[in-house]
Amino acid sequence: MILIDAQSVAASRPGRPLFADVSITIASGDRLAVVGINGSGKSTLLRQLAGIDPPESGTVRRGRGARVVFLDQAATLTGATVAAAVGQGWEAAAVLDHLGFRGRLDEPTASLSGGEAKRVALARAVLTVGPPDDPNDDVVLILDEPTNHLDVDAIAWLEDRLAAHRGGLVLVSHDRHVLDRVTTRILELDRGRGYVHEGGYAGYLEGRADREERAVRAEEVRRNLARDELAWLRRGAPARTRKPRARIAAATAVVEGRPEAPARRGDLDLGFGAKRLGSTVIELHGAGHRFGDGRWLFRGVDLALDPGERLGVVGPNGAGKSTFLDVLAGRLEPAEGTVVVGSTVEVGMFDQRGRDLDPSMRVDVAVAGPNRLPDWEDARFLERFWFDADAQRAPIGLLSGGERRRLQLVLTLRAKPNVVLLDEPTNDLDLDTLRVLEDVLETWPGAVVVVSHDRAFLERTVVDVLVIDGEHPGRRLPGGYAGWEEQRRARRGATPAARVRQAVKAERPRQAGKRSPSTVRYLLRDAERRVAALERRRDALEAELMAAGPDHQRLAAVGNELTAVHEELAAAEHEWLTLADELDH
Repeated sequence: MILIDAQSVAASRPGRPLFADVSITIASGDRLAVVGINGSGKSTLLRQLAGIDPPESGTVRRGRGARVVFLDQAATLTGATVAAAVGQGWEAAAVLDHLGFRGRLDEPTASLSGGEAKRVALARAVLTVGPPDDPNDDVVLILDEPTNHLDVDAIAWLEDRLAAHRGGLVLVSHDRHVLDRVTTRILELDRGRGYVHEGGYAGYLEGRADREERAVRAEEVRRNLARDELAWLRRGAPARTRKPRARIAAATAVVEGRPEAPARRGDLDLGFGAKRLGSTVIELHGAGHRFGDGRWLFRGVDLALDPGERLGVVGPNGAGKSTFLDVLAGRLEPAEGTVVVGSTVEVGMFDQRGRDLDPSMRVDVAVAGPNRLPDWEDARFLERFWFDADAQRAPIGLLSGGERRRLQLVLTLRAKPNVVLLDEPTNDLDLDTLRVLEDVLETWPGAVVVVSHDRAFLERTVVDVLVIDGEHPGRRLPGGYAGWEEQRRARRGATPAARVRQAVKAERPRQAGKRSPSTVRYLLRDAERRVAALERRRDALEAELMAAGPDHQRLAAVGNELTAVHEELAAAEHEWLTLADELDH
């Protein structure tokens, strides 16, 4: 069943076109992703397909009886409470539970953050489509960045839900795991044109590489032809008069022709001018935080960042990951414990809120700051972040969401920090920027701490993870995201003893044999501190267990926490032994 048929649609924004002559048909069972660099018009195209905005040219037709359910990037909610915005019933409660809203049906929508409002709007869209076993093949679901603000478990649930949808699906996403799992076709918007790739994300990469290869070959052919035509043109007027004027015009066009300019020139240069870090970066000693008399978000955290740290912070939404970064950045005093910051540390914080940017201010003026006019150095700096001359002079209000996010990254790094704290950096950034950012972080000269739910990004960028959740509020695990996932899978069905063995097995020496003795000694001291902190926590819990008396609920809660601490202590002791052995050899 044909759900949407778009033919030769086009769009522009003040000062430049976005795309033209883009055609696509969506039928029942189609799984289409739209990708492209920030500002290429992805969200605009989705709004045209959904019937929200008309195309500037071309047509968008909807199939007979077809229904459209649309999730905009800037979600708006109707209804005073979450329940009023989404609906009542067990299914609404179940969907909201998966998206992190258990027990929050009566919460006012006016008090929700932007990310929370987006999750509620996603729940509403999913419920509007209906359950997967309903005959909903007449529904096309159009989602703009649906995985932004979702944790890992919510993304996995959404993947399953979308894979079971019988109708059509169109989405914009930069989550490569989602693209691989859910989509069967990808529409790439590149320099105003649309290219369709079969086979999901892998097919898109192959198709794009083939197109770039063909462009290189075509340019080689053009240059060879240009040399021949130039030689003919230089033979003089008598020779040329025997040729038709059309041939002369064609030869001139070949000689003067140029290959199409790339969408972006050069590499995104992020690792510039950062000051060298000393031996002390940022250390937490018994740090914990809670707001008021509420629950502890994290507690008893002992952490010493290495000058070359690559640490991911993981856990469900609302667990306290952003609060943890605020404590690291010095924005927030911990409720208990201490924070020690080295004298050479310059912190750069790239958070979800971003800076308050005046939409009427020009991009180059925002980068130059309030005390001077933009100069050539600002222009060159912005070019390194893929803001061309037109984009530099554009008002911030005309930038796409991804371009504004990239501008916030520019403003963060303009201060040349040597400790970078990234809170959900992948939200709204395009695939090209993500890949380059991953490459840069591998060789970044300072320390990097990342909060992210993007599995591919975590797999590429972090060595260890710090887990903040209800069970383990602030423990460090080696092995990165993969190690954490491996332990989580083991915990779901393993005995406590087996879980300890799995935790030890999941540990991997970090580039054993390649680290300097000073680095290993530093890591050994960090492991010693963690072992000591866990031993103190174990002793306190054992004392609390003895004093619990006949309170069975308290006994169970303390017993569960004590089991977890024993497991963490076993893993920490194993890491200490591994590092000690590495230092001896």
